[in-house]
Parts: sequence; structure tokens; C-alpha cells
Amino acid sequence: MLQVFTSEGQKGTFRILNQEENSVPHIRIATRRSPLALWQAEYIAAELEKMSPDVTTELVKIVTRGDKILDVPLAKVGGKGLFTKEIDEALFDGRADVAVHSMKDVPTQLPEGTSIRALPERADPRDAAATITGGGLDTLPEGATIGTSSLRRVAQLQARFPTFKFVSVRGNIQTRLSKMGQEVDAIILAAAGIRRMGMEDQMHEFIDTEMLLPAVAQGTLGIQTRNDDDVVNALVDRLNHADTVDRTRAERAFLARLEGGCQVPIAAFATLDGDQLTLKGLVGSVDGKIVIRREIVGLRRDGAAMGIALADEILDAGARPILEALYAEGSHG
Repeated sequence: MLQVFTSEGQKGTFRILNQEENSVPHIRIATRRSPLALWQAEYIAAELEKMSPDVTTELVKIVTRGDKILDVPLAKVGGKGLFTKEIDEALFDGRADVAVHSMKDVPTQLPEGTSIRALPERADPRDAAATITGGGLDTLPEGATIGTSSLRRVAQLQARFPTFKFVSVRGNIQTRLSKMGQEVDAIILAAAGIRRMGMEDQMHEFIDTEMLLPAVAQGTLGIQTRNDDDVVNALVDRLNHADTVDRTRAERAFLARLEGGCQVPIAAFATLDGDQLTLKGLVGSVDGKIVIRREIVGLRRDGAAMGIALADEILDAGARPILEALYAEGSHG
């Protein structure tokens, strides 16, 4: 038996089927069309085929609303599921059997009847920067312009570098990096995507999590399936990485309690030392004038409860009006 996330974010127990009980399927994997998304989907396809040599796979390439709207900052587009809704629909209507997501883009509430069935081992959770100076962010001049579409990054970095200016830069990794030195003095991207694309040599700093707390589940892939697809689920279950599951559960419980989406200045990062889990969480104002950061330590089995408790502590410390103001503006996504 294996415990995984249900559509409500709780743990559910599922029976793992023997190979003899059902025929090995052809698995259709829904994915966005960006080079990074395709890499991630192809990686999962290869892992499924490696574990079960008789399995065959194909990619179902989907264009999401977030991919279409490139001339508006993400925080202004609004709407949960900006990068996942159309993929959910492909799963629902039978065009796909599995969906591969970057977990940092996945809403805490999933469509009924689906689950994040598996969380493979987490990649580098940090953010990375490319700069015109060839050094870290602290080598940039006062008034430097930073390209990022993340309010989480803006809130934290504005507090540390108050003279920096921030502009929204959208598109795939290559498109964003092309703007460096022309429109911006630095670009900040998720380190996991950079590493997956083999572009580490174009980065000048991998930013420590103490300086820039990551997005919830940054670096983690989520494999979504239909709950009633026992054959596919039995295969996908084998992709789970226990430490990643426990860390992600704690971080997403924190996010869910704050009712946050991927475009709100919320950050959380869980680490494990044996059975001890440390969860750090943050809520900030976009101007960086208020950054509320706390941490909690407990047992890994209590990760979800810890996430809720940490969120409540941060709300009580002053985060509630910050989030209420953002939600009133429609800035969550």
C-alpha cells in the first residue's frame, strides 16, 4: 500500500496492482510545449519505460492560458491554474492519462477525481541569477534592473536591495536570458529548470535559500492522474520519492492555509534530517517593506500539521492584511 496526495491535499491509500492483473498500457502524457516542460515530460516518460520495459508513451502537447498571455505580468493575469487548467482538461476528457507539472505552478486544490499521484526526487530548489557583471546580485550597481515575474522574489530582494528596480520578464528560459544586458541587468530563474536544460554555465549565482526562500515545491515535479485509473496509478506510484513527498506535503499545507497561489509573495522550504523536519515560511509585501519569516521544527510525519501551524503563526504576525490586500487586487494565481 502507498500513501499519496488526493485532490484535497490529504493522504490517501491505494492498492498497488500486480503486473498480471492488468495489461501494460500505452501512456499519454500531457505537458506544456516549452522546452523545459517537454524535457520534464520526456524524463518522466523515460522513467516509466525504464521501470516497465513493455510500457510505451507519447506526449500530448498543450498550450495553457499562461503560455498565451506573455505581455502581462503573471500577478496581473490572475486565476489559479494559470499553467495547469488546460492540462487538467486533457486528463479529464481522456486525451491524456498522465500530466507532468512543475509543482510550484500547481494549485493546492485539484479538480475532483484527480490527484498528484507521484513526486519524484526533488531537483535543486534554489533560484539562480545571470548578471551583466558576471557575479552575484551583490555585484550589481545601485538602481540595477532585475527581470523576474515572481512577486515572491521581488518582495524578498526589494527588502535586501532597496534600490533595485524590478520588471516582469516572461517566456521560456532562452527568451528571458536574451533580454539580459538590453532590457535588464540581471535575470532570476529557478535553478532546477536551468540544470535540467544544461544551462548552468549561463548562471553567475545560485542563490542561497537564506537570502531567497524558494517557492513552494520549487524543483519538484508532480505527476497527476485520474484516481480511478488503477493500471496507470500502479505504475506511476513507483516514481514517488519519500523525502520529496514529505517535504512537499509540509510546504503545500502551508500554502493552502494561506489560500495562496503561485503568484503571491509566499515562500516555504522544508528540509529533513532523519525524521526531523524543519519548515521555513515567509510572506512579504511586494515593496519589501514588510517580510514576515518564521520556522517550525517537528517530526516528518506531522509535516501537514506543521505547515498549517506555521501559516497561522505568520498570519498572526501580520501577514493577514498583506494577503487580503493582494487578493482584493486579484493578484493571486
